[in-house]
Amino acid sequence: MVDTSGRLLKLLSLLQDHGDWRGGELAERLGVSGRTVRRDVERLRGLGYPVHAIQGVAGYRLGTGGRLPPLLLDEDEATAVVVGLRTAADASVAGAEEHALRALAKLEEVLPSRLRQRVSTLHTATVRAGTAPAPKVSAATLMAVAEACRRREVLRFDYASPRGGRTVRSVEPRSLVSFDRHWYLVAWDTDRADWRTFRVDRLTPRTPTGPRFTPRELPDGDVATYLAHRLSWRAWPFQATVTLHEAAEAVADRVWPGMGVLEPVDERSSLLHLGADSVRDLTWMITSVDADFTLTHAPPGLAEALRAQATRCLKASHGVQRP
Repeated sequence: MVDTSGRLLKLLSLLQDHGDWRGGELAERLGVSGRTVRRDVERLRGLGYPVHAIQGVAGYRLGTGGRLPPLLLDEDEATAVVVGLRTAADASVAGAEEHALRALAKLEEVLPSRLRQRVSTLHTATVRAGTAPAPKVSAATLMAVAEACRRREVLRFDYASPRGGRTVRSVEPRSLVSFDRHWYLVAWDTDRADWRTFRVDRLTPRTPTGPRFTPRELPDGDVATYLAHRLSWRAWPFQATVTLHEAAEAVADRVWPGMGVLEPVDERSSLLHLGADSVRDLTWMITSVDADFTLTHAPPGLAEALRAQATRCLKASHGVQRP
């Protein structure tokens, strides 16, 4: 039988890992009597852990309390937390870096030497590349927007347009979406009577919030799909749709996030909707998918640009000697 301190830690771990426990189950796991379990539960309560009795089944449940109790983590859980904190140290939320580093320092102090070496090896062997600095969003702004989403209250805010100038917007906020290290708000714009997306780093909430609203049916089925459509297709000045002569599952890994919207058609074909700043950009995006295709919808000049690209490739291939 383990000593009292070790038994309390094991009891706390069981309560954290599983929602409801019968007293008899806990006694069997701990190798003690039901009376000892009741005494240990009282000890945990005295230490500030909110262990609630389950009426009718003589059981217990660990509830949420007014203060944060210590957590018991196994090695895999501790490794996941450390990796998450290191990632958060490079987050797009202003102030998150400092808090993440403080929490990371506390956690690494108590890690066993074997586990500390394991996570240190992962950190030193990892290099972040190809990621542009993300605009910072204040935690207060995120919480204000999230609270309006949760309470379903009309949100008014000052918005800085990417083209310059500021406007006051009134929206029915639906969801916050983190996409490509940016934060977006998907909302129904009450003045424009349509769905819109807003960069959270460009808005300043006004208080108090407005009246409550009944949520509308989401566009494109869910906010993530709608935002992907807006960012990779509809928001660009030049838009095209091509029919790929392969199934969507076969080409999905060749369409990177933000490149376009892939729409299944049947077992042999799919549609790819793309948007870009220029016809030239559309040309290399379409050909980079490496699949036979047919233009379904194209802006002026795209067909000519594709023919020019094909001619250029043919010329480059002439006279090439095979090894």
